[in-house]
Amino acid sequence: MSSTIFEGGNESAEKNILPMMSLREVVMFPRSIVPLFVGREASIKAIEEAISEHDKKIFLVTQEFPEKEKPEPEDLFRVGTVSKILQMLRLPDGTIKVLFEGLYRAQWDPQADGKTFDDVFPLVSLETIEDLPADVNVTEALVRSVHSALESFGKVNKKLAPETVLAISTIRTAGKLADSIMPHLKVEFAKKQVILEMTDPLKRLEAVYELLLGEIEIVSIEKRVKNRVKGQMEKNQREYYLNEQLKAINKEMGREDDPQSEAQALEEQLDAKKMDDESRERVRKEIKKLRQMAPSSAEYTVVRNYVDWIMELPWNDYKKVELNIAEARKILDEDHYGLEKPKERILEYMAVQSLVETIKGPILCFVGPPGVGKTSIARSIARAMDREFVRLSLGGVRDEAEIRGHRRTYVGALPGKIIHSLRRCEYSNPVICLDEVDKMSTDFRGDPSSALLEVLDPEQNGTFSDHYLDLDYDLSKIFFITTANDLNSIPGPLQDRMEIIRLPGYLETEKAQIAKKFLMPKQISEHGLKTDNIAVSDSAMLEIVRTYTREAGVRSLEREIAKICRKTAMKIVEADDKAQNIHVTKNNLAKILGVHKFSHGFSEEKSLIGVATGLAYTQVGGEMLMVEVVLMPGKGKVVITGKLGEVMQESAQAALSYIRSRSDLFGLKPNFHEKIDIHVHVPEGATPKDGPSAGITLCTAMASAFLNVPVRHDLAMTGEITLRGRVLPIGGLREKLLAAHRGLSKVVLIPAENEKDLKEVPDTILKDLEIIPVENMDQVLSHALESLTAEELFRGKNNITPIALTLIKEEYQPPTH
Repeated sequence: MSSTIFEGGNESAEKNILPMMSLREVVMFPRSIVPLFVGREASIKAIEEAISEHDKKIFLVTQEFPEKEKPEPEDLFRVGTVSKILQMLRLPDGTIKVLFEGLYRAQWDPQADGKTFDDVFPLVSLETIEDLPADVNVTEALVRSVHSALESFGKVNKKLAPETVLAISTIRTAGKLADSIMPHLKVEFAKKQVILEMTDPLKRLEAVYELLLGEIEIVSIEKRVKNRVKGQMEKNQREYYLNEQLKAINKEMGREDDPQSEAQALEEQLDAKKMDDESRERVRKEIKKLRQMAPSSAEYTVVRNYVDWIMELPWNDYKKVELNIAEARKILDEDHYGLEKPKERILEYMAVQSLVETIKGPILCFVGPPGVGKTSIARSIARAMDREFVRLSLGGVRDEAEIRGHRRTYVGALPGKIIHSLRRCEYSNPVICLDEVDKMSTDFRGDPSSALLEVLDPEQNGTFSDHYLDLDYDLSKIFFITTANDLNSIPGPLQDRMEIIRLPGYLETEKAQIAKKFLMPKQISEHGLKTDNIAVSDSAMLEIVRTYTREAGVRSLEREIAKICRKTAMKIVEADDKAQNIHVTKNNLAKILGVHKFSHGFSEEKSLIGVATGLAYTQVGGEMLMVEVVLMPGKGKVVITGKLGEVMQESAQAALSYIRSRSDLFGLKPNFHEKIDIHVHVPEGATPKDGPSAGITLCTAMASAFLNVPVRHDLAMTGEITLRGRVLPIGGLREKLLAAHRGLSKVVLIPAENEKDLKEVPDTILKDLEIIPVENMDQVLSHALESLTAEELFRGKNNITPIALTLIKEEYQPPTH
């Protein structure tokens, strides 16, 4: 709002009738020129009436309640200003811009003028208000004081033009001086209305003088605030400037918190931390930076977050626990069935720790198929040791910064997963399980498996350095446990840092016990059942394990048990009998779970020529492997089918070479293979198969076909073959013997070097099998081929006619068995 000094005198005090226009939060004073935008219909009509009928004169009065769109007479003040319309401009949006000139004070009486109001705008009868006479001496003294204050106000308020100050300084009349100064003061409209209604010019000028001194003080404070902010403000940082202004205003008003108290609290926390001297000094320097920074600056937030991270870590705070080996053994046995090796290793560690005050935490790596309990046993270990447990999943991690953190120079930098996990702990010696350590990958962002070397190396993790913290943190007291499904994808250096413990999978008998002791109670509770509601016989449970699941772990088994519980719950709800008892047996199992999903191999019912039974190890356990060999007239071609891998194909070639090298002992001509084709096939052709342990099985099947002698149907075998006929050791013996036991085999041939592994096979399996260790193929054939002794087989005293000799004849006759 702009205003100009008006020096004209008051009009005569006679009554006259003028249109009235109400103003919102604006008070019009005499001797001022004010532009206003008018948009209300009543106001526009009043202005038009004043221009056409009243010589451009209009009465301007302020609303007591600005929010009212159509004020009533009682909503308007009684005193206003008669003004003259100097200029009017219509705008495209329908509003008009009007320039008003204040002439003199006047008041209206709504009781006397009630009849002059119409529906559009009021016409009111006005009575001019004259100023009271004033003492000349008092007036002169007050005027001089006001002039002096006005001059000071003009110096500090750059919005007041010097010409305006000069013009006002020439006014010597108290009333006129007060009216001329008021439009330039930022005062609430209610206070301006009070001054407008003052008829005593001295009191009016005194009130204006008081307001003028207040404005001078406010403007001076604003100037000091701006000068203080200006020294701290950076170029073109508007947000920073506004925040600093707010800070300066709060400080001037005494409402700002002391930033030094916050830094003092951080130093007190630092003194309570059990940190090394180097780290403590580094943090103290960061806190010193905080004292010198503005809380609203970006750098302050970065430094504060860094200090908070350090303060929330459990520096050298170790949980002291009383180790009880018997109690720990009880907890491990309660949570898991079997898994003797991991349990024994944990109890050994606890025994050593009870004798030695300080011992570095071991790094164990549990390797095995999914579902065998790698993660759950890690949780049980933490419970047995009475430590905190933290699980971190590394599956899919391909950024090195996930392990070692980002440097603080990056936007949004954070520590790595290891420090993140310690932040959630109260102590620095938890059990941390690094799940799926074999699922990490490498790309342009680094190699996270290499970053783990420092974490898992007992010689390095005592001074682990996270990129974000940039401080040495001791991880040596942490008990690290890693899990993996396959070691092949874990780099060699990382494997070297860990103690590998294999969890090959559960035997069928172990699965049945796990289901009975752990899975059944768990699922019964989760399905809202009671122990009396459902009973599963041992034979039914074993049938579930054998024919409804094919896995090394017990996850699918748990899903099948959950299915039985759901069926039971359905029957109980339908019958509305919560005491109903469902008994699951081998006979009614198919009605509950449906048809069998899987089948396992069984021994042949009778001995056949060219068919041998092998034993294979898969990730879901042991399986019986049938090998079939047939001979046909041909040109020495060898056909191998059954989707065999390269290793098994090479084993077949090695078996054939062994037989050819001993053809004279078998009664075969040296070139017996040139006029026959050999077809080797392993059933279940859609399933990929590979591995060296089928070598002696392939050789036995070929020898049976060549010699026309059947292989014992109740015998199974496993072992790798060399060209000289040696039988080499294999892996997975426990699972293979279980498959032979399940397939009703009576005799199993194993490599002699695997005889030591029989200690890990349960006695329930061994007592039903005849285990024969063999060192070479001569021993294998002497046990496997039916009705032939070793002397008859290898000394040429047999009465057999090898089928290979029959196929060489011109006229081929199929052999009779």
